Amino acid sequence: MATLQDIGVSAFINILGAFAFLLAFALLRIQPINDRVYFPKWYISGGRSSPGRGGNFVGKFVNLNVKTYFTFLNWMPQALKMTEAEIIDHAGLDSAVFLRIYTLGLKIFVPITILALLILIPVNVSSGTLFFLRKELVMSDIDKLSISNVRPQSIRQVYASAYEEKRKIMIMFFIHIALEYAFTTWICFMLYKEYDHVASMRLRFLASKRRRAEQFTVVVRNVPHVSGRSAVDSVEQFFQTNHPNTYLCQQAVYNANTFAKLVRKRDRLQNWLDYNQLKFERHPDKRPTQNKGFLGLWGERVDSIEYYRQQMKHLEKNMALERQKILKDSKSILPVSFVSFNSRWGAAVCAQTQQSKNPTLWLTNWAPEPRDIYWRNLAIPFMSLTVRKLIISVSVFALVFFYMIPIAFVQSLANLEGLEKVAPFLRPVIELKFIKSFLQGFLPGLALKIFLYILPTVLVIMSKIEGFIAHSTLERRAAAKYYYFMLVNVFLGSIIAGTAFEQLDAFLHQSPTQIPRTIGVSIPMKATFFITYIMIDGWAGIAGEILRLKPLIIFHLKNMFLVKTERDKERAMDPGSVDFPETLPSLQLYFLLGIVYAVVTPILLPFVLVFFAFAYLVYRHQIVNVYNQKYESAAAFWPHVHSRIIASLLISQLLLLGLLSTKKAANSTPLLVILPILTLYFHKYCKSRFEPAFRKYPLEEAMAKDLNDRTTESDLNLKAYLADAYLHPIFRSFEEEELVEVKVEKNKPQPASDRTSELSSPSPPHQANHPSSPPHYVYHPSSPPQHVYNPSSPSHYAYHYENDIYHPPSPPHYAYHYENEP
Repeated sequence: MATLQDIGVSAFINILGAFAFLLAFALLRIQPINDRVYFPKWYISGGRSSPGRGGNFVGKFVNLNVKTYFTFLNWMPQALKMTEAEIIDHAGLDSAVFLRIYTLGLKIFVPITILALLILIPVNVSSGTLFFLRKELVMSDIDKLSISNVRPQSIRQVYASAYEEKRKIMIMFFIHIALEYAFTTWICFMLYKEYDHVASMRLRFLASKRRRAEQFTVVVRNVPHVSGRSAVDSVEQFFQTNHPNTYLCQQAVYNANTFAKLVRKRDRLQNWLDYNQLKFERHPDKRPTQNKGFLGLWGERVDSIEYYRQQMKHLEKNMALERQKILKDSKSILPVSFVSFNSRWGAAVCAQTQQSKNPTLWLTNWAPEPRDIYWRNLAIPFMSLTVRKLIISVSVFALVFFYMIPIAFVQSLANLEGLEKVAPFLRPVIELKFIKSFLQGFLPGLALKIFLYILPTVLVIMSKIEGFIAHSTLERRAAAKYYYFMLVNVFLGSIIAGTAFEQLDAFLHQSPTQIPRTIGVSIPMKATFFITYIMIDGWAGIAGEILRLKPLIIFHLKNMFLVKTERDKERAMDPGSVDFPETLPSLQLYFLLGIVYAVVTPILLPFVLVFFAFAYLVYRHQIVNVYNQKYESAAAFWPHVHSRIIASLLISQLLLLGLLSTKKAANSTPLLVILPILTLYFHKYCKSRFEPAFRKYPLEEAMAKDLNDRTTESDLNLKAYLADAYLHPIFRSFEEEELVEVKVEKNKPQPASDRTSELSSPSPPHQANHPSSPPHYVYHPSSPPQHVYNPSSPSHYAYHYENDIYHPPSPPHYAYHYENEP
């Protein structure tokens, strides 16, 4: 078991590592060559345009301004400058509420830490029970600060206890119980205030959002098959019959996974074509050439530009055939549809009501925002979803128990004394002072971190297989799986396996009736292991997060070997986003550790506080300067955070109840029984009071927004706005490429310009039929469209060309024309 010296060695290593990471980050971030790694958010939003900071060649790569090296720590105050409202505008509500979890941790644990250190530690130290049990149990000096050091009331057979001594012990137990009540009351009070505030933030955010496609759209699943009628016709008839006054249009969903592969192949060819054209522009006297064989190693020597043009032409013909095949084949239409309404009120009524007498048919729910949709899972048949969920549940169950093996190995590193007693031959190797401190104080936390490294990725893949259709949903489900894994393996598994290893000799040489008391005394002692884990993961790990070593290396490797065009440079500058499947469960583990050990072993609390403060600072910087969220869920994850903090409270109460029962505290233990009941009642109240704001959209609010739209935008053509909002991205991108290429060819022969990247925005406005074309085009929609949008019609995607002029299908759904900007 880790001693104070081992904890000191671990703290020294982790503080030194964290300082090294922070120093490296402070120096690397001011180098122009790394600007796109540490400030990608501003490049995407247009706040930065060039990393160059010097007039000479060296100045483009290295910061030559000596003064900036003396202010390399100014990133800390800069990270705190933005207000919460500015962060919501800059990064979205998800990011702002994510940061509030860290401030909630500080609000909860600062007063708890002060009380626990001032009251509980003196109470625990004054008892001194572990001194008499030294021969029986493996312990350290830190354990004398825990509740394990409070002697049981039945210890009179060892001591000749007088009445005053027994009264003193009883008072000690009452102090622990009173503080458990006080801590629970404070935590519930802060949770209530935070839930109320976040729910209000969500409603204000939704009310202030500009018109968005998902506000008018529901996703309809399990559309029943009707003989002789397509899914599109079935949806049209059903909603015109049952929602005659609000139904507007629909967007059918196609199984386009094969077509998506062709699109990706076309993008690769386009990249190579752009690269060779740029190469030719730099050296006009020499046309680029290559071999036609595998990887250009052999075969006929050909002109690279013409070769890729021919490859693109051939591929686009195949894509056109595949697209027509998809659109004409009724089997390609899935029993899923995005149905849009002429008002938010109509969409809210449909999304939040049962549509059919058969509750398994015509399932409606709010449509995710377009960029949140995981399109690949829309092709999964509805009946297979239940089977997939069953398989994944069994797989997660097996994974949890499989990971008990490495967890047990980690605990064997953390508890060398127990092994020494059973296997004395290991003593010469592990008794060396520094090696023992390193093994017990640093290596267990590092080994556990390594074992957990790939797990979030595996769980995200499992959630994708499970069949969720929104990135936000599958990430929340992956986070739930990871939380249960952390609870069972990291927390309970470490306690059980660690206790078994620590007290192995005691287990082997005492009667079975004494084993529960041994476990009860030993559980608080696991705080030493969790302290080392917090320092590895919560101190050095968070410092490694801000350094972004992996993205930094990948960016420069791509720049050296893969970046050929501006499009490649944009892709190499991948800012990423807050990794909710990993970050949220880790956060909830820290809440669990802090709440459970607040009364049991309060010396752990300062380490948790350092984590919350440091992590808040780091993630604030990352959200302001780095992360570009893939979607906006309007803080839909908050109810899960609240529920798991409540679960941590219940675990702490039950654990303390069990510990006191092992200490024969018959007079005081019953006082704790009512506390879990009150906590559950509080959770039920919060769930009924606040959770509807995260699950439903009030009709009152929907009607108010609709009336405001009718007043301010009475001439809005909503059908044109919503018509292709949920068109599959590959169809949209192919359509836009064709329009861009035709216009370029019409003006002068030159390579097609790169499409602009999606701007960083918490809620980018959808503009129907607005291609992401180069900036010298202006789009003018026809007004109003005269034809009902029918996504199943092949003509909607049919394009032909005569004399380099684009001709839309006839009759057109929408008329497009472009003109040069003035």
